[in-house]
Amino acid sequence: MDFSQVKEILDLVNKSELTEFDLQMDNVNLRMSKNISTQQISNQPVATNSEARFSEPVRKENLQASSPIFEEAAPIAESIAEGALVHSPIVGVIYTSPSPDQPAFKKVGDKVTVGETLCIVEAMKLMNEIKSEIDGTITEILIEDEQVVEFNQPLFRIA
Repeated sequence: MDFSQVKEILDLVNKSELTEFDLQMDNVNLRMSKNISTQQISNQPVATNSEARFSEPVRKENLQASSPIFEEAAPIAESIAEGALVHSPIVGVIYTSPSPDQPAFKKVGDKVTVGETLCIVEAMKLMNEIKSEIDGTITEILIEDEQVVEFNQPLFRIA
């Protein structure tokens, strides 16, 4: 299982109503759990036993090579009418510049090309450069420097 397949699984679990996911396959053990904040919980109605939803565990024999998790991972940029949203591929702390004493990688109005660094997300003391997957102009920056970002959180809008 490669990183793009793990990203696809993360995306599927994130879009689902599942709060936990566990997959054991060959020599890979993948466990995911959604971190639900107190505010999200308080806004949700409490499910009664008749409303509770259960799903069968994912088994290796049920996975097919043609399954969406084994196809090419979706790009980080999502096309919408006002431009493309660039999402965070990981949870971490965002840095908009290479160091505190240097200017931001990009600001609103800047042109970007494929492969240009937009920001850095620090996760577990590793610095991960978030690069543009499309050409365009930064129309909106949806994050602030040193903000904690969630998986799949929109970071930039590029038109």
